[in-house]
Amino acid sequence: MDTPLSTIAVVGLGTMGTGIAEVLARAGHEVIGIDISDAAARQAVAALEASTARAVRRERITEEERGDVLARFRTFADLRAAAEAELVIEVVPESYEIKQQVFRELDGIVSPTAILATGTNALSVTRLAAESLRPERVLGLHFFNPAPAMKLVEVVSSVLTAPPAVEAVTALARSLGKEPVAVGDRPGFVADGLLFGYLNQAAAMYEANYASRDDIDAAMKLGCGLPMGPLALLDLIGIDTARTVLEAMYAESHDRLHAPAPVLRQLSEAGLTGRKSGRGFYTYEEAGSQTVVPEAPAPGDDGSAVAGRTVRSVGVAGSGTMASGIAEVFAKAGYDVVLAARGQEKADTAKGRIAKSLERSVAKGRLTAEARDGALARITAAGSLDAFADVDLAVEAVAEDLAVKQQLFGTLDKVCKPGAVLATTTSSLPVVAIARATARPQDVIGMHFFNPAPAMKLVEVVRTVLTADDVHSTVREVCGKVRKHPVDCGDRAGFIVNALLFPYLNNAIKMVEEHYATLDDIDAAMKLGGGYPMGPFELLDVVGLDVSLAIEKVLHGEFRDPGLAPAPLLEHLVAAGCLGRKTGRGFREYARR
Repeated sequence: MDTPLSTIAVVGLGTMGTGIAEVLARAGHEVIGIDISDAAARQAVAALEASTARAVRRERITEEERGDVLARFRTFADLRAAAEAELVIEVVPESYEIKQQVFRELDGIVSPTAILATGTNALSVTRLAAESLRPERVLGLHFFNPAPAMKLVEVVSSVLTAPPAVEAVTALARSLGKEPVAVGDRPGFVADGLLFGYLNQAAAMYEANYASRDDIDAAMKLGCGLPMGPLALLDLIGIDTARTVLEAMYAESHDRLHAPAPVLRQLSEAGLTGRKSGRGFYTYEEAGSQTVVPEAPAPGDDGSAVAGRTVRSVGVAGSGTMASGIAEVFAKAGYDVVLAARGQEKADTAKGRIAKSLERSVAKGRLTAEARDGALARITAAGSLDAFADVDLAVEAVAEDLAVKQQLFGTLDKVCKPGAVLATTTSSLPVVAIARATARPQDVIGMHFFNPAPAMKLVEVVRTVLTADDVHSTVREVCGKVRKHPVDCGDRAGFIVNALLFPYLNNAIKMVEEHYATLDDIDAAMKLGGGYPMGPFELLDVVGLDVSLAIEKVLHGEFRDPGLAPAPLLEHLVAAGCLGRKTGRGFREYARR
């Protein structure tokens, strides 16, 4: 199998096959495109002509180089055209029957040394290899869409695959400017294995009417820095494709998190498969369009919502990073702020932290010296909650401990004036349990900021069954005034972001526990294949493994789903005091500062 792979056949010239063919032709390989559809072949040629023409206009290649690329791509309707190929990559529909038929025919066509690669992202490479006369030369080569732009390529080995075949395609991927990641054979591999569980949970959250489509997507973009929300991404991937991948994952794992949400079946069977059909979770101008058709405003979005209460002054309880950040946000927006801590010294220290943050903003040109001085002057540091007597909105940002928060709200109930809104920044505790610690639960609401509060745009607004309508309106209005994006969600563990994020992180840990892939490969796969700003293990170490474990336990305790049980490796690391960056060691080791 020591072969240069100079001639490569691509079987199936849909979007993915065409993209792979373009990557190969541009890299200097002779490419044989094969598709039973003449229209698909013509479209593939046209796509390559268009992309290379754009490259010439942008002066990335010359007209002569463009001609060479186009000459290296030939299309055929018969598999026999693959006879001279040293590597064949099939990208036909996700069906065992179709793929197995392709592999059986290729056995009688290609040379004994040719490598056969499947582009599947859902089916068993081992099962496909077993159908071949020479299973040792069969492997998976999973590109990501769009292939010319996406850097990740998953190289999938079965127990039958010969190492030289893996080495050859890994070298090929690197020569194409891609980042190959070696993975074993299981549905979804690394990137899709983690991604589709998360997408499925988002679909189930939407189906349960827990949060709106737009709020779910906005929450994950603003709260996690993702390039797309999960429901918009499902539309892009294809809802029918997502359902196929999830069914394959569930057949192997029997994990309820992988059991396709019923809404995916309903949309698929109705032909509402996403962008390609013109409608899925969103409606598009036409089939294949990325332009979303705006929907009519929902009831209450037309100005008829209940009016909110007047808020001129805000109290922030706490002395940590979150409390300081929230106080800074309100002060910069023009609110008078009382920052109360347990003792005057702690309160002064917290205000000093805000002063340093504001100074950094001035140094970076984000804030004027005058605005800095005005914001700082609006903050009063207090050593007791008694200073909240006249505030219109009280926001607590203390330890994530139910008893502590209940005691604090009991005090706020006595100190704050009638009509004041009382907000908790909890990220995982039941807001209603905190509200019941007061004699006015109708005035209590969740207002979950994200860290660092001055930079993060998202606020999850969590109303309980007891929260008054005008309190909800008040908080949404205030979010707008402090330039935050509010999303509504119900009072259940994890709200939107943590309920979708932490099962994904937990599943990544389980992959490492099972020795399926390395930390580095998983992090690379999610950054390069999913567009995530950080890999799961980078993020876990930043968040803190103890914080992550606490959230996992809350989610598991509320939903009682075995798939949400914290990974033992996470529990072991926390027990050993390896909590991430803050202790110098978590999943990785960090230099002490």
